[in-house]
Amino acid sequence: MEFDLASLDATRPVLIAGATASGKSELALRIAEQGGGVVVNADAIQVYDTWNVLTARPPAADLARAPHLLYGHVPGIQAYSAGAWLREVAPLLTAKERPIIVGGTGLYFAALCEGLANIPPTPADVRAEADAIVAHDGFEALIPELDDVTRSRIDLANPMRVQRAWEVQRSTGQGLAAWHASTPPPLLPLSAAQPILLDAPREWLNGRIAARFAQMLQAGALDEARAALPGWDPAAPASKAIGAPELIAHLQGKTTLEAAQDAATIATRQFAKRQRTWFRARMKTWEKVDPRTL
Repeated sequence: MEFDLASLDATRPVLIAGATASGKSELALRIAEQGGGVVVNADAIQVYDTWNVLTARPPAADLARAPHLLYGHVPGIQAYSAGAWLREVAPLLTAKERPIIVGGTGLYFAALCEGLANIPPTPADVRAEADAIVAHDGFEALIPELDDVTRSRIDLANPMRVQRAWEVQRSTGQGLAAWHASTPPPLLPLSAAQPILLDAPREWLNGRIAARFAQMLQAGALDEARAALPGWDPAAPASKAIGAPELIAHLQGKTTLEAAQDAATIATRQFAKRQRTWFRARMKTWEKVDPRTL
């Protein structure tokens, strides 16, 4: 059944979640054009200024069609959390223009609609310690130090989530799960929004992922990597962009471009699988829309 954009209430915020390459940005833009509103980014990597093409940030043509906020506004070396995002989104919820919040970072939507614990900022020395462990032994070395409850609740295959949990526990003496247990009320209860989950079939999505990375290369993703190469730091937050390590490895002579493209495509598919698993577990009450019908 085709999704009816006209059925949306023009006075209430719209939330659009979905796996990478599922067509979220296109839907957000259509809603903004037809019903008004500002498109607000809810993707943890698209906030960084380092990558434009590689993270599939909306191109200039889309920016000219509707206002977009919270894209590419954070330096690539700066840590940025769900709490930081929530603080930037808060004033947009009461602004004149309706927010159309779109992205693939489930934690951002959870923070917005379920509440976020008021965890103190991570001290620089604790972050440096975590970075050193990850650089020497990999992020997996942090997992055994997490408390059992936290380990059972976070995505242990996600390096950023694991490091965040480790830093919280080390700096506060309390596990991330315990902090979440004392969460304050949400800024935007789900009942006050119009939540849409693009539930894409796996094979269809995999085809889109492969085609999109090829398009990224044609659009200049390798040039972006070449510009980032002189100051490349694999520990920098923006360096976690899928495809960045693979293209840098190619530019360093460690692999062919074809192998880098294959590796990035596989990594994206694995990431999309984790996203879909998270969404289906945590967004059961969202309106599910098959993106093939849009």
